[in-house]
Amino acid sequence: MATSSAQSQRKIRVVVAKPGLDGHDRGAKIIARALRDAGMEVIYTGLHQTPEQIVETVIQEDADAVGLSILSGAHMTLVPRVVELLREQGVEDVLVTVGGTIPAEDIPQLKELGVAEVFTPGSPTQAIVDFIRSATTERSID
Repeated sequence: MATSSAQSQRKIRVVVAKPGLDGHDRGAKIIARALRDAGMEVIYTGLHQTPEQIVETVIQEDADAVGLSILSGAHMTLVPRVVELLREQGVEDVLVTVGGTIPAEDIPQLKELGVAEVFTPGSPTQAIVDFIRSATTERSID
């Protein structure tokens, strides 16, 4: 009984990652702080992470979600690679979200790849918190 109780009390674990050469991380740090303040456990990878490093962190940290923060314009290269690597590793139950400067015309293609949601500049932090909380709860029920 204690095991199921402990599992239900487990905090949502979110990896916040900055893939590629983008050197701006203020937004990622703001989101990481908002998630932490909402009671989630946040693992921030820091700048200049490769897709391989990000997926390894997701696996090692047993994350429920990964948030990729991209401002460089390389989202159509980096995001598909992260999603592909997650699938190759058999990690298909992790919620993938993307934030940053993402043109509206790219959002449908990212969602087709398996991205759960895309948050563009100006997205309220509470909306991000609520989405991750709701989506990870739904996944754990399935």
